[in-house]
Amino acid sequence: MKQHGFPKREKLKKKSEIDLLFKKGKWLSVDNLRIIYLAPDEASPLNSHKAGVSVSKKFFKKAVDRNRLKRLLREAYRLNKPLYLKAFGERSLAMLFWVSKEMPEHYTHLEKNFLELCKKKMR
Repeated sequence: MKQHGFPKREKLKKKSEIDLLFKKGKWLSVDNLRIIYLAPDEASPLNSHKAGVSVSKKFFKKAVDRNRLKRLLREAYRLNKPLYLKAFGERSLAMLFWVSKEMPEHYTHLEKNFLELCKKKMR
């Protein structure tokens, strides 16, 4: 398996898992990036971690803008997966949200927020 891949089995898609995440998950925010996650001990039936991304239609009316942000969020996750796994665990559920009306100036700004989010969780 590729170290920096994002295979289908890691994608959070089941409604039951998403409902569980919103019911029992914990929120964490850094700047314009927010995550809801479920710790490994609470998500014990999972064999591996799963992650998803979401961008609000309320803030970004155009699908082009929402899709761009989702691609950037997935890329930040994909390239920094080892740090993410260290922070949130090997068997966790998580969903990333962009909670601002402003499009990030550059990918590095979004990636910096993602790295800070992981470091904040490790503390």
